[in-house]
Amino acid sequence: MRKLFLAASAPAVLLLLAAAAPRTGDVEVRIEKLRNAKGLVHVCLTASPAHFPECAADPQARKLSVPAAKAATVTMAGVRPGAYALSIFHDENGNTKFDTFLKVPKEGFGFSRNPVIRFGAPKFSQVRFEVGEGIARETVQMQYLL
Repeated sequence: MRKLFLAASAPAVLLLLAAAAPRTGDVEVRIEKLRNAKGLVHVCLTASPAHFPECAADPQARKLSVPAAKAATVTMAGVRPGAYALSIFHDENGNTKFDTFLKVPKEGFGFSRNPVIRFGAPKFSQVRFEVGEGIARETVQMQYLL
């Protein structure tokens, strides 16, 4: 009798465990207007306004580096639902630094929602987008100032 009870309750336990498991989505980023295929493209996804746009210091951020020649589309899988912002830079010389000259970027950069860049980086609120279950798609157009 006890074995029958355990066997009958197993599907209910599995159903409860599945319901308690956090749901995730994927973030698919299409990167457009890369100047060339040299170096790397660094993608950073953060949910923290305090760590934007330099989200490398965010321990919860999702970071991805890919060769520029293969950076047309990148995907970050298993992202928890919520509000996020993307910052991307084209590290043409591969030194893992965002190079500037007199505080003007020498390398390409881009953000989710493609805000107009005037003086300095946009605010988190200008580039935030929602991730839910399924696929969140963002197209980022790279910008080069020098």
